[in-house]
Amino acid sequence: MPEGDTVYRVSHLLHDALAGRPLTRCDLRVPALATVDLTGRTVENVTPRGKHILARVEGGLTLHSHLQMDGDWRIQPAGERPRGPGHWIRAVLGNDRQTAVGYRLPVLQLLRTRDEHRIVGHLGPDLLGPDWDPAEAARRLLAAPDRSLGEALLDQRNLAGIGNEYKSELCFLTGNHPLTPVSAAKHLDRLLELARKLLEANKLRPARVTTPVDRRGRRLWVYGREHLPCHRCGTPVRRAEQGAVPGRERVTYWCPACQAA
Repeated sequence: MPEGDTVYRVSHLLHDALAGRPLTRCDLRVPALATVDLTGRTVENVTPRGKHILARVEGGLTLHSHLQMDGDWRIQPAGERPRGPGHWIRAVLGNDRQTAVGYRLPVLQLLRTRDEHRIVGHLGPDLLGPDWDPAEAARRLLAAPDRSLGEALLDQRNLAGIGNEYKSELCFLTGNHPLTPVSAAKHLDRLLELARKLLEANKLRPARVTTPVDRRGRRLWVYGREHLPCHRCGTPVRRAEQGAVPGRERVTYWCPACQAA
């Protein structure tokens, strides 16, 4: 699932393409929105909130989308035929200059802007948002002290924007095993500071980098590197499924030497 920096970058591209201009094309290909036509309304802004994308449209409306595992928004010149299989397309929004095409969007809904709290009000402080509050994020994490750190970081109710990659990388960078209870985690304040710093650094990059080396195969410390040597100590990186709910486990990577259990 895309993480907070990816969602920020997609929202940024959508905002640049659509904001400030009236829509000349609107095609929402989901049954609940099949009769909706936003043509003529100006897109006011496109804003990320955690992993949610909120496109606010003139008249107090918000088009909400979530990418989950397979969704994507792509920008192309106005008048150009959308690329890719037509059955993947869920939304087409365009003005006189550019068109945004939403592919395989698992979540697409229209609501009143004043009701956005119904879909994002449960989220914790947003790592890339103006509401970021590390003290509040720490308070929420510590409210369930026996929960594993890896699971707690993925819970968007604690803080919004972290996914599997950042979970694994942040645990490595702070020397915490992902199964460590939150109450026993080391350097929690530093972890939150690093989370904000890394998402900020990567929010407009095409390739995520958490190490000092921006080169293929060296950009990440442990994520996706099972059996490969740790960049720091050479110990083979391990991988496991982590999660309290059967069937909803998430993959986790760690170095058994740098992150002792």
